[in-house]
Amino acid sequence: MIVVQDLTKQYAGRTAVDHVSFQVEPGEIVGFLGPNGAGKSTTMRMLTGYIPPTSGRATVNGFDVYHQSIQVRRSVGYMPEMAPLYTDMRVKEYLRFRAELKGLSGSVLRHRVGEVMDMCAITDVRRRLIGNLSKGYRQRVALADALVHKPPLLILDEPTNGLDPVQIRQVRDLLRSLRPAHTILLSTHILQEVEAVCDRVLMIHQGRIRAVDTPDNLTRKLRAASLVQIEMQGDGDVIALLEALPGVRKATQDSELDGWRFISLRVEARHDVREALADLALIQKWKIRELHRQLPSLEDVFVDLAASEPGK
Repeated sequence: MIVVQDLTKQYAGRTAVDHVSFQVEPGEIVGFLGPNGAGKSTTMRMLTGYIPPTSGRATVNGFDVYHQSIQVRRSVGYMPEMAPLYTDMRVKEYLRFRAELKGLSGSVLRHRVGEVMDMCAITDVRRRLIGNLSKGYRQRVALADALVHKPPLLILDEPTNGLDPVQIRQVRDLLRSLRPAHTILLSTHILQEVEAVCDRVLMIHQGRIRAVDTPDNLTRKLRAASLVQIEMQGDGDVIALLEALPGVRKATQDSELDGWRFISLRVEARHDVREALADLALIQKWKIRELHRQLPSLEDVFVDLAASEPGK
């Protein structure tokens, strides 16, 4: 559905997107993840034909984004982060207008407008002026606009921005229900959203793709450390002994109650120190009441990636 090869966008004195390459297969939901200024929105705008690339090539639904931009726009439902809605129009009026611009007419238009209003839960505000709606309702109107012509590809920039928790859950359910009829590329800063909805994640940092994988695989393969928590009793320099274990970055005593010490270990990725820790406790005659390993979340991976230097 999307094929990107060495896509680059340069502005005066700055490279916003630097030789980016990736693919999105039909029917996938792919999360586009990265810190502010990483190049997510710029990449999306190039894919939708809003801005031309400086170099490289991208195709959407088999059409070149530069040479066949009209065909690309017909294939895409695009929802920018700050959707430019006509605030002096009523919701239903606006969606009918947008559907006409996208080639719908007659009974097909009427049916589709009603369908997307139901899908996006905005039927109850269909007669209200967009300018009088909350930000959450405006987001849903923008999503309905992106869906109205049944595009094979949806490109959504922060689709749940401004929604309350119930509305966020509804949008997530909606996105999942659109597969496999629609392929979805969505940009978000909500890590739980990526883990809950997306099949794969593209992580971009400083204009370059740094990782492409499933959310689960990313947490296993990247550098983020795991956390081991211990509740124990023991004499001696416990912290120094724990930090001497292979793979332990840092040991920290969080608290102590009735002689039981609560200690946290930051452990390097791909290391499991629990067996070595148990052997050490046996040698040192420590008592261990609890030993728990917490694997890194996608948020840990994201923070670790954003803090690292490119290429490392």
